[in-house]
Amino acid sequence: QKQLVESGGGLVQAGGSLRLSCAASGRIFSGYDMGWYRQAPGKQRELVATISSGGTTDYADSVKGRFTISRDNAKNTVTLQMDSLKPEDTAVYYCNRRWGDVSWGQGTQVTVSS
Repeated sequence: QKQLVESGGGLVQAGGSLRLSCAASGRIFSGYDMGWYRQAPGKQRELVATISSGGTTDYADSVKGRFTISRDNAKNTVTLQMDSLKPEDTAVYYCNRRWGDVSWGQGTQVTVSS
């Protein structure tokens, strides 16, 4: 059984929007801070947004004001709303606990064309 399943990626033009979703098993979601990460080709995986179990959010400077992370504790899901997308946002996006201590899912590809 997969613990983390990401979806919602795709190809979008610069300035466009995408909404990513992550379905997590209850035992790794409930009561834990969660995060969205991304990895661009040739680069290390980076943390772009986090949300605490209580709903407090934080963002990397590169996405602040453009991305919004949210969670539904009843459905064990984490969502990343991405607006005003830029070509440099192109990457595979993953969700995980805040500290990345759970097996990674397959991710979802986001490609932003200029």
